[in-house]
Amino acid sequence: MSNTVRSCAGCGCRLSQYNQDERCAKCARGTFPHVPAHVWSDPEILHALQEWDFGAVSCLVRRRAGLRQDDMAGLTGLSQSFLSMLESGTRKLTNIRRIAQFLEGVSAPVGLCPEVPRKPPVDAVPDSLPAVGQSGSLPGLAAQAAAQSMLFAEHITSSNISQGEIEQLAGELARIATDYVHAPLLPLFHDLLFHRDRAFELLKGRQKPGQTRELFLLAGVSCLLLAHASQNLGDERSAMAQVNTASTCAEMADHRGLQAWVKGTAALIAEWSPRGRIALHYTQQARGYAPAGESRIRIAAIEARAAARIGNRRKAVAALDALRRARENGATTLGGLQDFGGILTFPEAKQEYYMGGTYALLGEHALAERHAARAIALYESGAKEDRSYGDEALARLDIVTARLASGEVEGAGEQLRYILRLPPKLRIRQIGSAVRRVGDLLQQPRFVGNGAARELAQETLWFRESDRQRTGVLR
Repeated sequence: MSNTVRSCAGCGCRLSQYNQDERCAKCARGTFPHVPAHVWSDPEILHALQEWDFGAVSCLVRRRAGLRQDDMAGLTGLSQSFLSMLESGTRKLTNIRRIAQFLEGVSAPVGLCPEVPRKPPVDAVPDSLPAVGQSGSLPGLAAQAAAQSMLFAEHITSSNISQGEIEQLAGELARIATDYVHAPLLPLFHDLLFHRDRAFELLKGRQKPGQTRELFLLAGVSCLLLAHASQNLGDERSAMAQVNTASTCAEMADHRGLQAWVKGTAALIAEWSPRGRIALHYTQQARGYAPAGESRIRIAAIEARAAARIGNRRKAVAALDALRRARENGATTLGGLQDFGGILTFPEAKQEYYMGGTYALLGEHALAERHAARAIALYESGAKEDRSYGDEALARLDIVTARLASGEVEGAGEQLRYILRLPPKLRIRQIGSAVRRVGDLLQQPRFVGNGAARELAQETLWFRESDRQRTGVLR
């Protein structure tokens, strides 16, 4: 591909390196985007103008003029996403200044533009209402004051979203949270981005205070799920950025359950990073927010494993004791995120997996295998949508470690080959790291001369090489 800068023969703008024509796309269509005068004689457009239905005006003008939404965006100065929502009826154009900008951009004749209605649109309410009592009779002043109060009430109770739409958004996030534990990540990531952006866009508008809090909760949940996804991809920096935004949303929503889960996720991310010690700082913060039940169990489980990972046996054992006490106190879910399901729950199978992982890090391999086997059995006998392929694979790797510690190479191989056969789309970063550690164990002097150990070591290298080709990183 040539690096020579080329210009459009029609308008002189710089041409893309991928455009092999002599003119840009707009010139190639024959004209720059504009609205022909004849469209303003269209009865449907005239009716939409008189009804102040600017979504219909935009859609009809585009069709009559043969324009695209990005053409209309360029003419009116409105974003394409706003125009799309305007035409679909999910947003309204009510601000007087923006209406004037819109009409001027599409070259609407001045005589056709509707007059400002007697009852101004909600968004046109001034920042400060005119003072009452400067002139006129007392009854007239009372009527004026009443009208202003009604206008203000309408202004503050308007909303750009219905309760049904909020429930639909919550339902979509619950679906993603449920699918997350057993489905490939890529399609879910795209869905998450779409629904997060939808929540962000709505929060830029106006809604009732209760709806605003619900939207902040949903925006925070979407960022929380993106944090988990980024961590599973091995991108700690992006994961922590999502955590910070989720924490801000939790604060705006005044939702302690979300804040507790966010801080716990920050601890989880830190635990798997080179900054493992900071994980205990995050679990301490999380405890200050956590309601009783699964949230406290989760925090204790993360703290136990994080402490074991940095060699703090005393704190790890104390956290395991706290986990057991939280289990005995019952699984109260008030204020938590359990209604979303999936990855935003902490069921018994996951609890057992964390306990097994903690014991494996502490070198208590018999206990590690017992809890890991219990986790696998619970996942296998539970509902398909609750089965976490990531946790189950890591539990099997704890069994592999336990069996290698006791010299059971063949028994370790049975579990290890289950993981090595995982399709690439189901491999999270933590699995690759754990397989690497198993490969290092198989290189120990005590396994020299053991043919089964050599074979397993070679298989782990093949697994790591396939990961390197897939991700560009040797794990």
